[in-house]
Amino acid sequence: MSDPTPQAPRSLTERRKAQTQLEIARCAAELFSERGANAVTAEDIATAAGIGLRTFYRYFRTKEDAVTPLLAGGVSDWIDDLARTPRGTPVVEALEASARRALSRSDRTGVESLRLSRGLMRAVPTDPALESVWFRIVNETEESLVAVLGDLMGPDADSLDVRLAAVAGNTAMRMAIRTWADPATADTPGTSPADIAVRCIRTLTAGLGPSAG
Repeated sequence: MSDPTPQAPRSLTERRKAQTQLEIARCAAELFSERGANAVTAEDIATAAGIGLRTFYRYFRTKEDAVTPLLAGGVSDWIDDLARTPRGTPVVEALEASARRALSRSDRTGVESLRLSRGLMRAVPTDPALESVWFRIVNETEESLVAVLGDLMGPDADSLDVRLAAVAGNTAMRMAIRTWADPATADTPGTSPADIAVRCIRTLTAGLGPSAG
């Protein structure tokens, strides 16, 4: 696998800004989970985060946008992990392993992020604007996956197989979180998010070429 292009380290100001945005996102996700998106205002989020409303709008255009750092951060961690897979690893194997790692984290930050994401997914269907944010991240994730999986599968891989693998991985992760968040199916045997994701990956990649398996 080719090495990613080195990026210049972020400045202290940039790191502080990113941390502040993430803290606001966590507060927003908590409130959306507890009350539902329609019952939460930008001012509520700002108050919970310990900032002024003007500061909130300096970082985010709408209250729904505030959850972007939380959702995008989880996706970024997953894709970064997947990108470290050695080239030549069968794509299904790579997707399954990365999904299990991403959805079975036991460290404090990982557990908290999964908890907040689960609650947030229960609020998403109740608010079109929040759902729009979610689908934007889903679409961006697919494009990132195409780049990573194209590198993993090598230059001779069929471009359609690469795209289908990206769609499968993206859909599997989305369905895993949404199914896990559904109170009707939550916490029943075989419905951990990692188990659901692996099941979906195997089903959705069943028709890919032999080199992908």
